[in-house]
Amino acid sequence: MFHKEGYKIITITLALITGTVLIIDRFVDLPWLKLLLMVSMLVLLVLILQFFRNPKRHTKLEDHTAVSPVDGKVVVIEEVFEKEVFNDKRIQVSVFMSPINVHVTRYPISGKVSYSKYHPGKYLVAWHPKASEENERTTVVVDNKNFGRILYRQIAGALAKRIVNYAKVEDNAVQGTDSGFIKFGSRVDLFLPLDADIKVELNQKVRGGESIIAEKV
Repeated sequence: MFHKEGYKIITITLALITGTVLIIDRFVDLPWLKLLLMVSMLVLLVLILQFFRNPKRHTKLEDHTAVSPVDGKVVVIEEVFEKEVFNDKRIQVSVFMSPINVHVTRYPISGKVSYSKYHPGKYLVAWHPKASEENERTTVVVDNKNFGRILYRQIAGALAKRIVNYAKVEDNAVQGTDSGFIKFGSRVDLFLPLDADIKVELNQKVRGGESIIAEKV
């Protein structure tokens, strides 16, 4: 199953690769070179297909848990001052996605979307300390009855040149459902209340829509 954000790119890639393979078959005479080029085209197609895959996730809907919004590795767990929306201290949990991860962004919790804003910016590497404030990014806040207001931020990286955000103010967010997509590697920051019970560790691998990031009863 592929994400809708990849339909156009997959179609174009398939057409280009098909045409390239026909040209290779027609004009390349050396058997070893022909095989090498055709295998390279196949590898390229597989990479594009795996990048836009959208596997079904089994989210257990719970207001007292916040799940990971994306697949990847936890690279930050720290107390920070969040100044775009809250203007107070929060626990930031950041998940880094490599190009081979699933890049669907999912709602970490259910509730009402109260804030959604796109920010143009730079394309620093996603793990750069200033990426959260200077890179192209979107910020979304979901109001939940247990956690209060949870903020998550999609951040572009050196390769990610397009962020897709579906969340609109007044939308009803459903935990684990698609809220956007980031193309070609990046990270997502999650900002939680200070009294949230963090359930992940640094360098832990997480799955979007399933891995529990925090609990708050």
